[in-house]
Amino acid sequence: MQSAERAKTLVQRLLAFARRQPLQTVPVDVAKLLSDMGDLVARTAGPKIKVVVDAPENLPAAIADQNQLEMAVLNLSVNARDAMIGGGTLCISAGTVLVGDGHRSKLPKGEYLCLTVADTGTGMDAATLGRAVEPFFSTKGVGKGTGLGLSMVHGLASQLNGALTIQSSPGFGTKVELWLPRSMTVPAAALHIVEASEPQLTRGIALLVDDEELVRASTCYMLAELGYRVIEAGSGEEAMQLIANGQAFDLLITDHLMPGINGTDLARVVRSSRPGTAVLLVSGYAEREGLDPDLPRLTKPFRKSELAACLAPLHGKGGGPASEAYGLAP
Repeated sequence: MQSAERAKTLVQRLLAFARRQPLQTVPVDVAKLLSDMGDLVARTAGPKIKVVVDAPENLPAAIADQNQLEMAVLNLSVNARDAMIGGGTLCISAGTVLVGDGHRSKLPKGEYLCLTVADTGTGMDAATLGRAVEPFFSTKGVGKGTGLGLSMVHGLASQLNGALTIQSSPGFGTKVELWLPRSMTVPAAALHIVEASEPQLTRGIALLVDDEELVRASTCYMLAELGYRVIEAGSGEEAMQLIANGQAFDLLITDHLMPGINGTDLARVVRSSRPGTAVLLVSGYAEREGLDPDLPRLTKPFRKSELAACLAPLHGKGGGPASEAYGLAP
């Protein structure tokens, strides 16, 4: 049953991948983005891996979709982590490069911003490297990877009129380069407009449930920036155990399509056992089966401003911060 449900989930992701979500391209301060993501990447990588972020403050902006670029960095970081089972070093850097004729990126001549994710892991042989960006190709074993990570980053690069290059060999690690068009304008004004449009939320505790590590990490990052303290669960069953153990939370944010207990069933349990608790169901574009029309819903992929807009009318329905109700420190 679990394998059938996972196959169904993969089909939904393929539909989303084939659909290619429209991008919201703006000048992005890549140096700031990488600096802000440093703690998240380090937490995702784990204690055995040293994370180094190197991006000069005066780095020009790139033309990109900030939300999708964050997901790309997470994707590449998780791939690097998984290639360093015994530990190692993950280096994320960015700089400008003047591309000329015959360049490995095969891009037209001009100045580009190159975002590099390099690891000291196992590396790939020529055959594996040749298939690395194929959708659903994975070396992580059954149930350990979707094989969509590099494909999605490659697709993003293409949509942005950039490129993705990979250099790797067995025993010498892997270096992935994401080439992005340089922006000739300053990103500060564009980013200020986005931030100003986001509703201001009072802090509380959010229980975040999603079986996909990358989506969970990205959403956790957004929630933290919105002022929430986040408790994570990788499955409906794990969330149920937290609830049974008396975990305090003001808000439940759960993916719908998960193996085992799905998000809709979990939301119903929370509404029944903890009346008044705010609930937000997250689902993919093509997901319709089993959805409860009475539950507030947010469609993936989403940006921080969209998440904030969905949470604003829900906030306060739980009767105050759970940290106060359960006698916890804020």
